[in-house]
Amino acid sequence: MTMYHKLVRHRIPETIEAPGRKCVVRVLDDQAYLDSLHRKLEEEVQEYLTTHSLEELADLLEVAYAIAEFRGVRPEQLEQVRREKREARGGFGRRLFLLQVSD
Repeated sequence: MTMYHKLVRHRIPETIEAPGRKCVVRVLDDQAYLDSLHRKLEEEVQEYLTTHSLEELADLLEVAYAIAEFRGVRPEQLEQVRREKREARGGFGRRLFLLQVSD
């Protein structure tokens, strides 16, 4: 038996059970779900930083969308906020690295 104690995608249990194995899951309450999403976000960031894979970057987005949905924000609203912030402050494509500011 292997213990995991982590948030998983909703199709993972059926994948585990398809070859005849068993798994135990529980549905989290709101606070436990949000806490687990935050831990999952940290996990996915670390996995992306280790692998630099497109799949891990996509996982980061999936978790971000889940957090937004939990907070009552649709993906389109999140994208709108991202666009507005980019318009007001710019993006990162110019590769600017701030060294210092003087008064």
